[in-house]
Amino acid sequence: MSPKGAVQELAPAKINLTLHVTGQRPDGYHLLDSLVVFADFGDLLTIAPAEAPSLTLTGPLSAGLPTDDSNLVRKAMAFAGWTGAVTLEKRLPAAAGIGGGSSDAAATLRGLARLLDAPLPAGTEALGADVPVCLAARAARMQGVGEVVTPLPALHPLHAVLVNPGIDIPTPLIFRALSSKTNPPMPVDLPDWPDAAALIDWLYGMRNDLEPPALSQAPEVGAVLDRLRQDKACLLARMSGSGATCFALTDTRHAAEAMADRLSDTGWWVQPVTLA
Repeated sequence: MSPKGAVQELAPAKINLTLHVTGQRPDGYHLLDSLVVFADFGDLLTIAPAEAPSLTLTGPLSAGLPTDDSNLVRKAMAFAGWTGAVTLEKRLPAAAGIGGGSSDAAATLRGLARLLDAPLPAGTEALGADVPVCLAARAARMQGVGEVVTPLPALHPLHAVLVNPGIDIPTPLIFRALSSKTNPPMPVDLPDWPDAAALIDWLYGMRNDLEPPALSQAPEVGAVLDRLRQDKACLLARMSGSGATCFALTDTRHAAEAMADRLSDTGWWVQPVTLA
């Protein structure tokens, strides 16, 4: 039960269905073009009024995570100049390519804005490249270094299994291993996909440019993708973000749940979801 006057916010997993690296700025930041969707599963935040900011971590994946000012939840409160007592139930793996910390920061800002009846702050890219797209938490095209977010019309739901082999892959390592920093973007105009099958067919022609360097640096990612692609229900398997989480698309939620059951012997983190 939530404390009196508290609000709850879901910090959903962010999935990069595509991730094209299209260039690199003189300051070293990479330019991206990505189709982003969000899962119906994520971390859960409970935010209560407080005179000073605080953060309490709970949940199955909270071990070892900081609660000091290095946590993006605390950074988000400091950025907005807001205070609150935040309890964060960690259900997503950290540093996993699915926006866990960024989604937590965005959910903190959404929850405090509701609690304080205040507008959402601008310039949230200062908190991290994924924070602006996570703030909206809806299907979008993300470009630039993450600051250009174009909301998309509602997409047909996609059913999927998220899988993480339990390893950390430092994002800078993957970008350093990227052989080409200038690759083709997605089409200027995205199609109007009539159904989920058409969207999946289109995704086959797109890429995650960070997947090849991740495979070279972390063979565990390859093991996950091989297992997913061998499953009878898998329509498309790809890595999300800079890894190590991968996703497999299926045609129904039931098929995703059945695939998750078949992966229960792996020791990996496995979660069936619906993406929208």
